Amino acid sequence: MTATAPPPATAGPAEAAPATTSAPAPAAPGRGPLALWRRSRWWLLSVLVLLLVGGLIAGIPGNSAYYPLDPRSGDPRGTRAADQLLRQHGLSSRTASGTDELAAALRADDTTVVLTYPDELAYRHLAELSALPRGERTRLVLIAPEQPLLNAFAPGVTASSYPTGSFAALPADCDLPEAVNAGAATLGGPSYEGRPGDTACYPVGGRHTLLSRTRGDQQVVVLGNGDALTNQALREEGNSALALGLLGAHPHLVWQTLDHAGRTGTDESPQELGDYVPDGWYWGALQLAVAGLLAAAWRARRLGPVLTERLPAVVRASETTEGRARLYRRANARGHAAETLRRAARRRTAAALGLPHTTGDPDPAALTEAAAARLGRPAADLQHLLYGPAPADDAALLRLANDLDDMEWQVRQP
Repeated sequence: MTATAPPPATAGPAEAAPATTSAPAPAAPGRGPLALWRRSRWWLLSVLVLLLVGGLIAGIPGNSAYYPLDPRSGDPRGTRAADQLLRQHGLSSRTASGTDELAAALRADDTTVVLTYPDELAYRHLAELSALPRGERTRLVLIAPEQPLLNAFAPGVTASSYPTGSFAALPADCDLPEAVNAGAATLGGPSYEGRPGDTACYPVGGRHTLLSRTRGDQQVVVLGNGDALTNQALREEGNSALALGLLGAHPHLVWQTLDHAGRTGTDESPQELGDYVPDGWYWGALQLAVAGLLAAAWRARRLGPVLTERLPAVVRASETTEGRARLYRRANARGHAAETLRRAARRRTAAALGLPHTTGDPDPAALTEAAAARLGRPAADLQHLLYGPAPADDAALLRLANDLDDMEWQVRQP
């Protein structure tokens, strides 16, 4: 008790020192584990959220590196299974993504070329490819081509303007050897109609989802879609036999593929700025955006409530009225100005007469009758004054204002 008591006023420095050193030093404000946790908890929470979001993004399965009907794809919509079966039967298979490669494949002998995305060919490349001299003993398979492609590679074949809508097993109903051996197959998509001499198979609604045209040792086969060639549908019905028959007629097989931008032809330059941005940058930008939002939310709560400030200047009512009057005069809005004056006069007169007008204007009949009784004037005159037409000129507007002012003054007189 005596050690911690304050020293007497006569005590010297030597006596005061022990008293001050014996007392425990109080903790400085803003220090300690609790204060450190309060300052850093939002940073730790932000780091945890970023780690969680990063883990979720990393766990999302990415899209396949290949497009549907690509022979390198093992996805359900890919065609790796059909390609492997053909390789097991001794065929050589390769892909062609550029127009130069496709041109070389079309000129080669004993080759089957499959255009999985024929409509992705540019018109100038389409004209070049269709004008090439085709190799001997070749087959060209077009999958779901539109009319420009048919005009280029199979003139006279017309495509329906709407899909058949049927993807069930269809009977071959033709004498094409590949279709006869396969039997029923799950075809659908657009349907086609050719010229006399063409072989049409798998009919739906009077048109056909497979059409074959042979000229000498060159053949063109048109398919409504490539579903029968995919990995998921290859084991259904006669799809595998149809795929082997259509694609295995010659020793060499060339598949058309698309690049990562979804185009045919590596000789084409990217058409958009986004083609130059790697895919990983999009995920990085997303994480930065999430971090920015979290930082904004963290800082926003430290700003405190919104404060209201007084206006820096006070505008007189007379100045406001004069400015509005000038605007009415410049716009030649005498009718609007007269209605404003009358509306204000009606409300003030109703208040002076004790009429209810809690919302909107008072009742016109009650107002004119009460005012006429107070002033001893005809109700028709007051009706014209309070509810009359717009003044024709500025002088009439001025007279109206004076008349309304006189009426209000008379109403307020006891």
